[in-house]
This record gives sequence, structure tokens and C-alpha cells, in this order.
Amino acid sequence: MGSVILVYDGQCGFCVRSARWIEARLPADARVEPWQSLEPEELGLSRPDVQAAVWWIDDRGPGMQRSCGADAVGRALVAAGGAWRVIGRLIVHPPLRWLARPIYALVAANRHRLPGPRAAAP
Repeated sequence: MGSVILVYDGQCGFCVRSARWIEARLPADARVEPWQSLEPEELGLSRPDVQAAVWWIDDRGPGMQRSCGADAVGRALVAAGGAWRVIGRLIVHPPLRWLARPIYALVAANRHRLPGPRAAAP
């Protein structure tokens, strides 16, 4: 049986706050983990991969599917269900995806300036 995991930066306050928010809305079988508590290579990712962006990894179907950045956020929102599902689907498909990706890149580049708890992950 496969699983789904959202991998984020546990040393980024904004990332921690965002991860806690989505975790409260995801199904119980979805994991939300800071990359610092994982071995990224076991997920087919490198350390630079997980340092650069949030990742949504889903191996419930045939093959493992990986999404990063805005696409990962969109897939997490889809999994959250309700109205969030609609917003998530808009984010992962054009034309909104064309806007979501550069916006995510801007947020990621400035995440240290955004509010959130300053908690270090293990």
C-alpha cells in the first residue's frame, strides 16, 4: 500500500506555519514531514531538491509521482478537499499554473522574511 507525504523545510518559520495549516486539512493517511527528519535520497530526492522547495510525493498508484513548488502546494490543496480542492486544481493547471510557479519562486526566495515560528526540525 502506498503513501503520500508533503516534505517541507522544518527550519523555515513560514514553511512550518504553512505545513501545520495544511496538515490540519489533509486526510489522516497523509504525512507532513520536515526534510531534516528524513533521508531525501529514499524519496528519490537530493538535499538541494528539498532545500529549494516543498515536495508532494505520492506513491499510492502505479509509480511514484513527485511534484515540487507550486505544483506540490496545489496537489496538497487538492488532497485537502472541499473548496481547497478547486483552488488546488486551478493551481496545477494552466493558465493559473503559469502565475503560481513564479509566485511560489518569489515566496521561496524570500521565505526567511515572512512571519512564522522559528522552530528547528530534528
